[in-house]
Amino acid sequence: MSILAKSSPQTSKPVTSDDTAVAKVTSFTHDGSGVARLDGKAVFIEGALPDETVRFRYLQRRKRYDTAELVEILEPSPNRVTPPCPHYGACGGCDLQHLRPDFQLQVKQQILAEQLERLGKVQPESWLAPITGPAFGYRRRARLGVRLIPSAGGVVVGFRHKNKTFLENLETCLVLDQRVAVLLPALRELISGLSCPNRIPQLEVAVGSNAAALVVRHLVPLTVEDREKLAAFGEGHDIRIYLQPSRPDSVAPLWPAAPEPLFYRIPAFDVDIRFEAADFIQINDAINNAMVGRVVELLELSSNDAVLDLFCGLGNFTLPLARRAGRVLGVEGEASLIERARANAQLNKIKNVEFVRADLYRKSSGAAWDHFPANKLLLDPSRSGAIEAIKSLAEPLPSRIVYVSCYPATLARDSEYLAQILGYRLAAAGVMDMFPQTNHVESMAVFTR
Repeated sequence: MSILAKSSPQTSKPVTSDDTAVAKVTSFTHDGSGVARLDGKAVFIEGALPDETVRFRYLQRRKRYDTAELVEILEPSPNRVTPPCPHYGACGGCDLQHLRPDFQLQVKQQILAEQLERLGKVQPESWLAPITGPAFGYRRRARLGVRLIPSAGGVVVGFRHKNKTFLENLETCLVLDQRVAVLLPALRELISGLSCPNRIPQLEVAVGSNAAALVVRHLVPLTVEDREKLAAFGEGHDIRIYLQPSRPDSVAPLWPAAPEPLFYRIPAFDVDIRFEAADFIQINDAINNAMVGRVVELLELSSNDAVLDLFCGLGNFTLPLARRAGRVLGVEGEASLIERARANAQLNKIKNVEFVRADLYRKSSGAAWDHFPANKLLLDPSRSGAIEAIKSLAEPLPSRIVYVSCYPATLARDSEYLAQILGYRLAAAGVMDMFPQTNHVESMAVFTR
């Protein structure tokens, strides 16, 4: 099995509704489409799997490749399963439910391997065992769209339609934390009864170890009655309700009026991480716990080590690292996250840690940690990668780097710089199933000198 990347968009030719063909699917794209070849030209068929013979309908004909949709499976793949979710195929929240979970992991590792080799011109000396967890019910963070659509029967709550800007009206969601998923029909009824159902654009889900919460985004002021209905819903369903009238920093609790802070626990390191309802946290609690443990293990820490944690956020890695290392410095670009990371260190009574703010997407940011002689480094950047932070590293360089990535293309790019310019070896790499049933590829790589 090989994984192909689609080329950049090109001018397409018109197709008709009966423009169909039959082909054998031979490979897979990085975003989950099957690839067939007709007369030497690639056709990307959404929903088709390698080793299947399918009938498909052309969607676009381009100069170098065509796109198509699956019409009929003539010979199914042994890796195909019946998607358990009734919304699958329309809802854009999942795109791999028709693959066996173990095959999903194979696909993701193949994507990582091909991106590293093709874009980074590197290959790991060994492969890490995949980090896996529950296949469903894992999403503790989500953003649900809300629309008032009279032609659809009223208020719609759900994720976007696949490849469309419309919303899929969810009766259930198998990947969402079930404490929230079971409330979807009731949420539609709740918003329908507010004074401004057409001015509630989204609901944000945040689930901690101690409570589940909903952040209600509203574009106009709520009435007293609206607030009473929302508070009664929260109390009746044991879910905290927060209101967001404008920017994320405007989020404030409605019910309870003065709640205890949300937190999640990392048991292996006796660490609690407090967070605000709109903060970024890793979406999958089980994978996060295993991932933190793997990072600590791969950094091979001792009390003599000084660890630099770039893109530290709330201290998700920083504080567990400090349980094993001599000293740890966490660096983050957002001042409010630095404040909360410091508060989390105090909460956990961890004193061998320091946090500083720096723009990690500018090369000059290295000055923020010049005072800290780190011999180990952790990188956990956003999708845009860590290239400027890496270029800001100064001699003596860390002897060991662990890179946690949410996008294999930028990991591959940064790996090439680490290997070709800074002289590191890609000692190991592997995938983490942070987003089962989707094509998101989360991975981890270890570099040594």
